[in-house]
Amino acid sequence: MRKKYVVELTEEERGRLLKLIRAGEAPARMLNRARILLKTDVGKHAEGEPLIDRQIAPMLETSTATVQRVRERFCRQGLDAALERSMPDRDYERTFDGRAEARLIALACSEAPEGRDRWSMRLLADKAVELGIVEEVSYETVRKTLKKTSSGLIW
Repeated sequence: MRKKYVVELTEEERGRLLKLIRAGEAPARMLNRARILLKTDVGKHAEGEPLIDRQIAPMLETSTATVQRVRERFCRQGLDAALERSMPDRDYERTFDGRAEARLIALACSEAPEGRDRWSMRLLADKAVELGIVEEVSYETVRKTLKKTSSGLIW
């Protein structure tokens, strides 16, 4: 069965990948992807027989799916895209903007509710919704927000 995405490196691309690997200063993920591309190369500058994905994966201690994805990204988007990390598929909206974050911190620094020694994350989340700071929020988002501010409010 023929592969849908066949890697054919030019002499320049091959030289760039070899230089990247020899320097060894790039992130490990990038070096692994460079090795995958070199092993799957079927171009006229390739050294030896090209290997199949099932052979490459154990050599580089990765999965066959990773080998397939790297080949596909190279064929569709080029060498740089195949080496770099892909951007996330979705955008994450922040729950707390600057003003809401400040109000949350002020709430956390205020006196704890009656019968409590201090605010819990769940109480803060419920109170933030009750006060209209945000429409909805999880206690985990409250925890992460307070931790990010280095306010010393996380015990």
